[in-house]
Amino acid sequence: MSKIFATLKEALSGKEQEFTAGSINRAIVLLSIPMVLEMLMEGLFALADIYFVSKVSAEAAATVGMTESVVTIIYAVAMGLGAAATATVARRTGENDPEGAAKSAVQAIWIAMVLSVIFTVVGIVFAEDILRLMGATDRQVAECIGYTKIIYGTNVVIMFIFLLNAVFRGVGNASVAMWVLVLSNGINIILDPIFIFGLGPIPAMGVEGAALATCIGRGVGVCIQLYLLLRGTNLIRIARRHLVVHWETIVSMLRVASTGAFQWIIASASWMFLMRIVAESGTEVVAGYTIAIRIIVFTIMPAWGMANAAATLVGQNLGAKQPERAEASVWRAATLDMMFMLVVSVFYFIFAKQIALLFDPNPVVVEAAAMSLRIFSVGYVFFAYGMVISSAFNGAGDTMTPTLINIVCFWLIEIPLGWYLATQLKWGLNGVVWSVVIAETIMALVLVVIFKRGKWKEVKI
Repeated sequence: MSKIFATLKEALSGKEQEFTAGSINRAIVLLSIPMVLEMLMEGLFALADIYFVSKVSAEAAATVGMTESVVTIIYAVAMGLGAAATATVARRTGENDPEGAAKSAVQAIWIAMVLSVIFTVVGIVFAEDILRLMGATDRQVAECIGYTKIIYGTNVVIMFIFLLNAVFRGVGNASVAMWVLVLSNGINIILDPIFIFGLGPIPAMGVEGAALATCIGRGVGVCIQLYLLLRGTNLIRIARRHLVVHWETIVSMLRVASTGAFQWIIASASWMFLMRIVAESGTEVVAGYTIAIRIIVFTIMPAWGMANAAATLVGQNLGAKQPERAEASVWRAATLDMMFMLVVSVFYFIFAKQIALLFDPNPVVVEAAAMSLRIFSVGYVFFAYGMVISSAFNGAGDTMTPTLINIVCFWLIEIPLGWYLATQLKWGLNGVVWSVVIAETIMALVLVVIFKRGKWKEVKI
């Protein structure tokens, strides 16, 4: 027990480490614990928001789902840029080049700033068009347009919190990312009910209050991240000399980030199309589906934490010219992730209805959420391998391979299959959810086969 507590303390301490030597199992544990907790906190953002918003109305919950299905494009770009930052910073760290790591981090920040401005303008100007495109009714648009504008208008905090956490993960300090999100979540959870329902002199803002609470929580986290990077640590410190634009580095990062972002955009776009299909089933079904997705995200995020650990290990070990150690790290991380997802899937399958009732007593909403959870849980084990191996490719700087696989599995299989099952076979929501499970399973199997070929070990960044 003393060894377990000592390892846990070390994992949460915030000490940066190179994981190119020593026990692989220990490296996975030290990286995974804070990364899993970090992703758990990210999932908690979504879960807390939908918990409080669902108390406002089914229309509010449905509109949040429609907005989030489009906002996932911003998440996709942030994750793609984050993947490039993690891969590059981890590679420089493995090469014992802290100067190169700092320069790469700053160039990623410049890219994020430009992209966030573009998203802000487009999101605010076309907010109503976006909601109507997703199938929102006139009532939903009138009541919730403010939520959509706030989320898009403050997308910079989404972009930065993902990117800067990716930088810290790249240098092996995953605990910073974790503690930042713990604080951000705490602020969000406290402010959510206050802003949504009102308290004292603070008026009830409804669904717009959820957007403000999230923005403030993430904004505080970003400020802390920037402070820590400027203050500097052992393996990375941003100084004035690093603020110069280095076009060669930017081009190199954009090459990795563009396919990485497109990889996530492909997945995000598929969710948008599926949400549009679900919208035909009515507001209550959309609300139930949205609740189920938020619950799924809550447990998918910790699994992504394990996948992010694999990405860092791959990047650092390839930088240290140890490709076999990098591969061994991926298989062990995938096995651990699979065991976690198996436990969660059994829990969701058994207690789906009871979980859904925590969010909404409406029987139609509960039925839609519970059935979605049960179907999703069938594919959870395959999701685990897909996430870890996809992240391993990204950590190696090979973002093209998972991108091409995403195109086939999401756009050529998932969307057409979801439409066919939902509309032609009249399965409705169940058909949409089954299409996700089938596509994700095929994707995981394809990733395993291609990963075993080993071409990713030869990627240069």
